[in-house]
Amino acid sequence: MNLVAAPHHDGSALFVDRVDWRVGGVARVRLRVPNSAGLQHAAVRYTHDGEQGYQSLARDDEQSSGTATPGNSAMSWWSATLPLTNPVVSYRFVLAMASGETRWLNATGVHTYDTPDADDFVVRCDITYPEWPTSSVVYQIFPDRFATSGLEVSTPSWARRREWGTLPQGPDWSSELFGGDLYGAAEHLDHVAQLGANVVYFTPMFTARSAHRYDAETFDEIDPLLGGDAGFAAMSKQAHAWNMRVLGDLTLNHCGASHAWYEHAVGDKAAPEREYFYFEQTPEGEKPATWLGVSSLIKLNFASQKLRQRMYAAADSIAKRWLDSEIGLDGWRIDVANMAGRRGAHDVSHDVSNEFVAACQQKQPDTYVVGEHFPDPRADMVRGGWHGIMAYSAFTRPVWGWLRGETLPAGFPDNFFGTPFGVPQRDGMAMVAAMRAFTAGVPYDAVLRSWLILDSHDTPRFNALTGDRERTKVGVGLQMTLPGVPMVWMGDELGIGGVTCGEDSRRPMPWDREAEWDTTLLGWYRECIRLRRGSDALAHGSMQWLHVGPDVVVYLRETATDRLLCCAARATHAAVQLPVESLQCSRVDTLLGVAPQLVENRLVLPASGPAFHVWKLV
Repeated sequence: MNLVAAPHHDGSALFVDRVDWRVGGVARVRLRVPNSAGLQHAAVRYTHDGEQGYQSLARDDEQSSGTATPGNSAMSWWSATLPLTNPVVSYRFVLAMASGETRWLNATGVHTYDTPDADDFVVRCDITYPEWPTSSVVYQIFPDRFATSGLEVSTPSWARRREWGTLPQGPDWSSELFGGDLYGAAEHLDHVAQLGANVVYFTPMFTARSAHRYDAETFDEIDPLLGGDAGFAAMSKQAHAWNMRVLGDLTLNHCGASHAWYEHAVGDKAAPEREYFYFEQTPEGEKPATWLGVSSLIKLNFASQKLRQRMYAAADSIAKRWLDSEIGLDGWRIDVANMAGRRGAHDVSHDVSNEFVAACQQKQPDTYVVGEHFPDPRADMVRGGWHGIMAYSAFTRPVWGWLRGETLPAGFPDNFFGTPFGVPQRDGMAMVAAMRAFTAGVPYDAVLRSWLILDSHDTPRFNALTGDRERTKVGVGLQMTLPGVPMVWMGDELGIGGVTCGEDSRRPMPWDREAEWDTTLLGWYRECIRLRRGSDALAHGSMQWLHVGPDVVVYLRETATDRLLCCAARATHAAVQLPVESLQCSRVDTLLGVAPQLVENRLVLPASGPAFHVWKLV
């Protein structure tokens, strides 16, 4: 499916000029149309106070557009003023074609039928988004398995000590303690720096009764097993010395059953902490609400204003206390953010997310907050709150379906992020359709700040899914070049294995066994991260699909001064040919992969695969 001749718009600065970016102000929206498309007239359809309105688009010539964008006789630019009547304005374009057809262009593409508002482009002008995440690559660290300094600390009663070079074995996975600590993490941040990542995200560090620490027994201290508050300060100071930012992991949805708040609540019905939780009557008696029935994870009830104060609103709240640009955090990842503030008929999730972010920004204006979100995040994202989400639906699931191996290794889970049918095999058209569907209706600012993850501490390793290093490299290429913030799960760059959800993918880092490292893959990660962090187009540029086929996809990322053409192939395929005139360039420089060929004014892209290529259009 060749999309070169399709009209294009997205929410990037190339297509949305923020003339007066406030409620009551205006933006100028632009449409790029190949002259071969045969567009005669166009209008933008937008929402205001719950009603719809239309503005006709005027055709701009290159001189009058007022924007230094690539352009030639093959393309036309059309524009209109978009009134920002409300904090959220959705819009799409209606196109009158020379053929007599009327088409709609929204965030999922061009359609011959009327389309719903939920798939529109969206602007949101009342949220302050931090700038630094768009130029970042995040490296995820699981503290107990990343590195150890040999810290001498007594083993708690809940834990079983394991040797660093061994594998998690269960059956009680959460009790296996390998002894990683924050002093050890500080000593190995040079590896992260050499990789090219500039943000480290640590899964929970608070004192708990498990190796994963999602069952916090306090939010007021760093676990002594990790080095305590002093170890945290040492790690944070070292990270900032490497010019890295640090993100923490907060379980806003729940706390552990051993948390002092919960112990007070069950020990005394008159305790102030009683209202922090949901207590429900069952045939067996009164029970607390838990996270998905896990008895050690007690659900927090944000109907309580006192809880909101302690968690994020007060000056000495948990969220604010740990934020510090020198010896603290630069932001938070919120665990199961899609569930926080929701229980049955009670739903204050949007209040909580907006209040949490606003409170953090009071303490540190450029704080970055990203939410874990496995299902469709669009309804939550358009209403504000989290700056971005972990893009499982918009990136991970589509890429897994496209790049999975023909057979999966023994022990690979039968469910697919909760779907009980395994990992489906999808073609490139299905992958791109899913990506477009799950970002439609989301402000582009939020898309650019959402995490692109191939895997995480909660999933099998991506390389176990592909079963092939070259396909793994294609996934890394996609991760580093599509809109969003790449997040690398520790050890992926070394080719560490892991076929089950959870502990098998949480193997300790093999620092003393370099012979086991996949140095070819490590070199690829470094090369792709270097490209990602050195490109304005990849940081915040527009995104246009140019060709989508079963085994190959081609897309363009661009700003007014930086234009990159990307090609991802999962297998050998028929060569993709693009008209040079439509690419609006005079030269093509190879940045990754191999060079294309120029044949009779057509750019012929390499047909081999699996492979990933990037070319700079000049």
